[in-house]
Amino acid sequence: MTIRSIRRLGDPVLRTPAETVTSFDAELRELVQDLLDTLTGEPGRAGVAAPQIGVGARVFAYGANKVVGYVVNPRIVHLAGEQVGEEGCLSIPGLAFPTPRAAEATVEGVNEHGDPIRVTGTGLLARAFQHEVDHLDGRLYIDTLKGDARRQALRAVRAAFSSPAR
Repeated sequence: MTIRSIRRLGDPVLRTPAETVTSFDAELRELVQDLLDTLTGEPGRAGVAAPQIGVGARVFAYGANKVVGYVVNPRIVHLAGEQVGEEGCLSIPGLAFPTPRAAEATVEGVNEHGDPIRVTGTGLLARAFQHEVDHLDGRLYIDTLKGDARRQALRAVRAAFSSPAR
């Protein structure tokens, strides 16, 4: 089991769009396993994207609503409804803000062998899909916030990440 360390806000890999996976080899299978181990190795994690462990590949692992899996080269193909709930991020530890997301999300992509997969989730799983695809596009959940929520989040991030104990 390999639990990889999580990259934090300020690391350029988190702001760089991930590259499409084109090689379905042992290196990809190892990355998938590392993502799954990193996800399940600590309680309370709903998803981990490859950039969060320092790899610029379009892959994420998810675990919510008793469903655990991964998607290579994911794209969101369907969103429905709306939910607003506290959302946090392993790359911005200790902070969470009310974040609007679709209540249902469907992701299409492939598995580690290149075979097509399609996964639909609701609630926390839908939130995880959207959050992780944002990571693969170089966005963080705080980027999706608007108005007063965004101002509060940016103030909290500045305070948390400018302190010497970071």
